Amino acid sequence: MAHTKLQPPAPATESKPRPRRLLALDILRGITIAGMLLVNNPGSWGHIYAPLEHASWNGLTPTDLVFPFFMFIMGVSTYFSLKKYNFKLNASAGLKILRRTIVIFLIGLGIAWLALFLRGITGEASLWESIWTFDHIRVLGVMPRLAICYGVGSIIALCCDKKSLPWLIAIMLALYAVILLIGNGWEFSRNNIINIVDRTVLGTNHMYTDTVDGVTLTFDPEGLLSTLPSIAHMLIGFMCGGLLLSTKDNNLRINKLFIVGTILTFAGFLLSYGMPINKKVWSPTFVLTTCGLAASFLGLLIWIIDIKGYKKWCRFFEAYGINPLFMYVFGSVFSLCLSFTKIPYNDGMISIKGWLYQACLTPAAGGNETLASLLYALIFVCATWTVGYYLYRNKIYIKI
Repeated sequence: MAHTKLQPPAPATESKPRPRRLLALDILRGITIAGMLLVNNPGSWGHIYAPLEHASWNGLTPTDLVFPFFMFIMGVSTYFSLKKYNFKLNASAGLKILRRTIVIFLIGLGIAWLALFLRGITGEASLWESIWTFDHIRVLGVMPRLAICYGVGSIIALCCDKKSLPWLIAIMLALYAVILLIGNGWEFSRNNIINIVDRTVLGTNHMYTDTVDGVTLTFDPEGLLSTLPSIAHMLIGFMCGGLLLSTKDNNLRINKLFIVGTILTFAGFLLSYGMPINKKVWSPTFVLTTCGLAASFLGLLIWIIDIKGYKKWCRFFEAYGINPLFMYVFGSVFSLCLSFTKIPYNDGMISIKGWLYQACLTPAAGGNETLASLLYALIFVCATWTVGYYLYRNKIYIKI
């Protein structure tokens, strides 16, 4: 991880105008990161408003959109970053992709280890097992999935002809659909092929534990097998990045995005009658629907921000959007610190998070614990934003 301070652009020496940066891309990145931090940090997991919860199994909520939207934007940004290599795999491009993939993956493991470390030093788990062994560390998660999809997706994009890429994406999604259909893919049980693969390769100690309809099971929503459609998801974003760079006219750009978004969204909803939309298995219909909605939303933001010029409302999200991965990592670490740092309270000890929620926000909300939980999440987002705003004001870009 490195940081650089952005310098003002040098005066143009050529008559040819420089292409303008699409602010809408940064804003969509910022919205998704702020959304991810919001839904991941309620005051209490037992008191959450329905739109801020993930769908229990099949279905789609607003919360289910934030991660796939970021995955889509990662694909768009990858197209921009690989353009300088003329979309050819060479030593320079390969090393950059490998380095970034490893760094992002290791950061994800580091966050998982930090959670174990804090549990150990606060006495919530065995200190030895938490700090010095990796018997219970979760291997996969949000950051590792981003790393794998970025690395594999980038290599595919550089090795595959652009005209063949849509067919490859379709084959990946169709193959995954067949696997789900014959492997009990929509059944939350140990017989689910996704669960079988993860248990066999990772082991239950390295997986996420989830509860659906009263059934508790080690079922990882960012598991190995479901990474296949996630790579296709990223590649759809990559292709939409190509649509954006194929023309400099923003009106044509939004027309293309709205057409693609409408086709994908309708295809996802129509196919959901046979293949339910399900984030936890990252179903093909989930890929199509969320990519379609992301493309349409990006088109809408381009119209609002880059065509109509309504920019004042989005400065908050721009502070998140210029350093998206750093802000997500910082928010994750900050959240762990608030959850495990203890302070005296009522003749006992309580976490800073617990004290803010129970002693401050719940009374302020008139005893409405769900409202207090939302207020905590909003305060958390604003607190992390102050760090992002400092970087934004000082034009500091932290590369991961």
